[in-house]
Amino acid sequence: MKRRDFLKASALATASAAFPLGLRKAAAQSDQTYFMVTFVSGIDYWKDCFRGMQDAAEFLGVNVEYTGTPENDITAEVRVFDEVASQNPAGILVTVINPDAFIEPINNAIGAGIPVVCFDADSPMSQRYSFVGTGNYYAGVVAARYLGPLVGEGKVGISSVTAQLNHVQRRQGFIDTLAAEFPSVTTSDDLIIDDQNNSTTAAEKMSALLIAEPDIKGIFATDALGAVGVGQAVREAGLSGQVPIIGFDYDEGTLDLIDSGELSATLAQGTWQMGFWGMMMIYAVRNGLIKSVSDWQAAGISPLPPNVDTGVVVITADNSQYWRAS
Repeated sequence: MKRRDFLKASALATASAAFPLGLRKAAAQSDQTYFMVTFVSGIDYWKDCFRGMQDAAEFLGVNVEYTGTPENDITAEVRVFDEVASQNPAGILVTVINPDAFIEPINNAIGAGIPVVCFDADSPMSQRYSFVGTGNYYAGVVAARYLGPLVGEGKVGISSVTAQLNHVQRRQGFIDTLAAEFPSVTTSDDLIIDDQNNSTTAAEKMSALLIAEPDIKGIFATDALGAVGVGQAVREAGLSGQVPIIGFDYDEGTLDLIDSGELSATLAQGTWQMGFWGMMMIYAVRNGLIKSVSDWQAAGISPLPPNVDTGVVVITADNSQYWRAS
């Protein structure tokens, strides 16, 4: 059994026990439609998140739709979210570019009675019911503990999306862990590039950084497209195999780079888990399944755990085959 199929079977079994629906799928509820809203909507990363949401929806007998903005643009994503909320859906799963920009839109949706859960990237100061996704600070810790021993001593560069909260957290976990556990491996603000979640931008900026800082001994990319661009820059500089790179997330292209040795490793997030459990959460709220107290709304408490960590695992050439598409 492939890892993905095992996780799906395990999650469905857990869901059957957690929700009072018996061991069989729920009857179809065509009047309930839930939405997933993302930014940079065409990338493969979101497909696995939505696949998890679809699997949960099939189990629950409800409808789901995927939408978002193709741009990495705050205003555009807020507009899409507001358009979805205006349709009065049964619930919304949303990943946010900027946490502050989404406080008002999320609060307005909650006020209108629409359950909202954030996944992947959070808006923690909003009234969203929960965040389901990677504990990003700890993911940065994992990255540092993998890359630190490979570098041993010297400077490391970072390719990231500088203003996005989840990337900020990954960087901070990485930087703090290097300082605490690998003091001979250093980084600084002038060794960080903003790749804007774009492989071309990452390649161009990392190429320039490698010229300016030829003694860089390793690189951490906090997103998959950044890792692809960094791999290109290192290859074009003639440094493949000499400068270890750890990336974040994966697709077939990233896995190819790992198998060829151009990328040392990448961190896989629980993308399917985000979609599956996020869907379960908004369904539970929408259908009055939360019984933690007699009336959580009157009590003024959140019906859901505020944060659910779906974790990360390190993908290397030794185990990359298990993340290949079926």
